[in-house]
Amino acid sequence: MKDAAIGIFDSGVGGLTVLRALAERLPGESFLYLGDTARLPYGTKSAETVSRYAVQAAAALVKRRVKLLVIACNTASAVALPALQAAFADIPVIGVVAPGAQAAVEAAPDGPIAVIATEGTVRGGAYARAIHARAPHIEVLQQACPLFVPLAEEGLTDGDLAAAVARHYLEQMRKAAPKCLVLGCTHFPALKAVIASAMGPGVALVDSAATTAMAVERQLKSSGALRDGGAPAIQFLVTDAPDRFARVSRIFLGAPVDPGAVEPIDLQ
Repeated sequence: MKDAAIGIFDSGVGGLTVLRALAERLPGESFLYLGDTARLPYGTKSAETVSRYAVQAAAALVKRRVKLLVIACNTASAVALPALQAAFADIPVIGVVAPGAQAAVEAAPDGPIAVIATEGTVRGGAYARAIHARAPHIEVLQQACPLFVPLAEEGLTDGDLAAAVARHYLEQMRKAAPKCLVLGCTHFPALKAVIASAMGPGVALVDSAATTAMAVERQLKSSGALRDGGAPAIQFLVTDAPDRFARVSRIFLGAPVDPGAVEPIDLQ
């Protein structure tokens, strides 16, 4: 299975920030990315619905022979990881929450730690649980920032509008003086500059995409599954609107995607 691709899925395009981090850290690996664009966003849906969607998306990737699954969606990582690990016991499954929580504790071992995410991720409290599992004494502050997702997808990642929204969400959190802020949604790295400005100096930002890439590298090394050579490839699958996916992908991937290279599929 060394030559098999790493499977990545997200509710849409935000998970491309995870793909970008993975491709930069593991340039010899191949990747198969699935965006469930027909059913996004996951962040406002029930845990039961998200778990069902996540298992269906993962099954589509497994059918195409992947050696590892990455849940590049914070909401799915927060609620569907146990279901995915049970359904695909023969394949390592890595979410973005645990690596992000570990990096946050390392950055601010005495806290406080702030987490910004979608409504679903904040409501589920997955980051708080993961942080407290590592450091029970740390105070965790959480804030849902739902408008960050459409801002990122429209490319409105800087300027007065993005700055105003960031201040609106983060003003109270800034007053609490956290030492670290977790970007708990894969869309949010696109807004890192305005988020950092709204929080002020001295707050370490943890990007779950980068920390997840490190976790994947450790897993592949420990299992002897790193690819030995050959020409790596990246394939894209979506459940709706391949043209829009290709157009918006540049914001998160940092490079254009050929619309003809995006394959539409149905999930059952």
